[in-house]
Amino acid sequence: MWQSYIKHFKNYLRLERSLSGNSVEAYVRDVEKLEEYLNLSKIALTPVQITETHLSGYLRYLAELGMAAHSQARMLSGIKAFYKYLLLENEISEDPTELLESPRLPRKLPDVLSYEEIESMLSVIDHSTPEGTRNRAIVEVLYSCGLRVSELTDLQLTNCHFDIGFMRITGKGDKMRLVPIGREAVKYTRIYLDEVRPEIAPAKGSEDILFLNRRGKQLTRVMIFLIIKDLAEKAGIHKNVSPHTFRHSFATHLIEGGASLRAVQEMLGHESITTTEIYTHLDRDYLRQVVTEFHPRG
Repeated sequence: MWQSYIKHFKNYLRLERSLSGNSVEAYVRDVEKLEEYLNLSKIALTPVQITETHLSGYLRYLAELGMAAHSQARMLSGIKAFYKYLLLENEISEDPTELLESPRLPRKLPDVLSYEEIESMLSVIDHSTPEGTRNRAIVEVLYSCGLRVSELTDLQLTNCHFDIGFMRITGKGDKMRLVPIGREAVKYTRIYLDEVRPEIAPAKGSEDILFLNRRGKQLTRVMIFLIIKDLAEKAGIHKNVSPHTFRHSFATHLIEGGASLRAVQEMLGHESITTTEIYTHLDRDYLRQVVTEFHPRG
């Protein structure tokens, strides 16, 4: 009986929700694990007879096995999807997973670089090479503006307004925001633009991209990751450093320096989790003042 329901659930995921093969298999595996638990527990019920009590027992069983909270939560999401499908197909009238709570996930605080560690990474850059000059500008912009790595790689020349100290950033969901850029980032980006980029012939489609590789193509996220990893290693930093570390460090240093949470939220492009407004809107002069006053390299 279970296999018939699972087969139709699999077809639903593949054809109607258009999930990838790996995602479909993961969801199906989650439901099969529930069936396995019921068989072990000698609970001879069909999927439509299962109640919240049975599912709560299954979650306790997973916890007693020592399964990590993240894994429990992921398996529960597969079971929730299965019962939402059964509800959609009118196989059940009530969803037994509706009141189930996911296991509490521990919040892992991201690594943050101290200002001295950032300085040590900057100090190991070889400015005598075109790549070194470019990489200095990349690190300065990452730290000065708190950008996501995709926002950095997609950064366009026409969106860099150094004369007024701002860059126009395209964030998640193609939402635009203005971010102040500090004086050190402006300084080293101008050096890159004056001395390095004019020597590179941009590839087709990359003419307006700010940071290019030696072949004139847009840098990839992986390339930025490797640049940052290499600098951290040369500087003797043993933390888990990635491009996103600079984003966390940007926010932490501003807040520790006295900047308001509202201003930092605006510059990071975070959606509000407490109101229906997507962004708070602050005066550009105020945002520039926040970076100038509170950012270590403002």
